[in-house]
Amino acid sequence: MSEATAAHAPDEQLTVGEMSRRTGVAVSALHFYEQLGLIASTRTPGNQRRYARHMLRRVSLITVAKRLSIPLSEVQEVFADVPMTETPSHEDWQRASRRWKHELERRREGIERLERELTGCIGCGCLSMKACRLLNPDDALGASGTGPRRLDDETA
Repeated sequence: MSEATAAHAPDEQLTVGEMSRRTGVAVSALHFYEQLGLIASTRTPGNQRRYARHMLRRVSLITVAKRLSIPLSEVQEVFADVPMTETPSHEDWQRASRRWKHELERRREGIERLERELTGCIGCGCLSMKACRLLNPDDALGASGTGPRRLDDETA
């Protein structure tokens, strides 16, 4: 049996180099994720890091989150109930997935709302959010502060 097809024991430990190679994530990023508590390692008697095989999934999900522009603080929240000291169960991952699904739905709704707002604004032809009679008649929102007040209120 070749190394690529060899069965791996669930308790097999991976070096930081192996983790980096398997996930495509730089060693420095793995150290950073560990500092944030997103992943964990143990140390050998020679003080070398070793990662449990199940950390591969965590690192892969962090990579996906980064591609979706999800802040690491939100990844921390989603991973909060997923055990690090033992292989997470299917239910552990399902629970995390549901939390992420709700967050992604909220983001999608925000993007759709922004699209409607921009389409309406561009469609009116006035080219001025400050004076726009459709979205901000008489600049009523100017009294509540600077910036995109309606968008801030809706996303808060």
